Amino acid sequence: MFKKIIIILLLVIASPFILALFVADSYHVEREVEIEQPLEQVFSYIKLLKNQSNYSTWAQVDPAMETEYRGEDGTVGFVSAWRSKHPEVGVGEQEIIKIDENKRIDFELRFKEPFQSTDPAYMITEPTLNGTKVKWGFNGHMDYPMNLMLLLVDFEQMLGDDLQMGLDNLKEVLEHPVE
Repeated sequence: MFKKIIIILLLVIASPFILALFVADSYHVEREVEIEQPLEQVFSYIKLLKNQSNYSTWAQVDPAMETEYRGEDGTVGFVSAWRSKHPEVGVGEQEIIKIDENKRIDFELRFKEPFQSTDPAYMITEPTLNGTKVKWGFNGHMDYPMNLMLLLVDFEQMLGDDLQMGLDNLKEVLEHPVE
């Protein structure tokens, strides 16, 4: 009887680890908005990482967040770093790793606290009849066994809502600039 209890207990303990072997370890989030401004104007604004403090949801969560910049903003290699005691913001940095002028900017996000992760993100601009479509995307990865969190937390929805709010803020900033 004692042997059966031990076996059942071990199975209960091991089952999440076994389940994690079959769960995806990555996710993709992308949102978009149309901005009634010319593509060149929109792209020249979003390629400057310092401007994210005007529209990014995460940059607005903690007004006391410390920021540091390295390099020339709007160019490959520019780094925007942040440090916050707020748990939703934490500590990290993003670096511009590629720019396809007036089309796409790629970033590498390096989170340091409250967890460590390095993930790619991007912004894409496309001309429309009324202005510019902006897509903001993020590719996330969770190592085993933390990938089990992907079953418990809807990262696509949670991060997608933040991206959409940031894009809506961007639309407001670019369509209704404060004079």
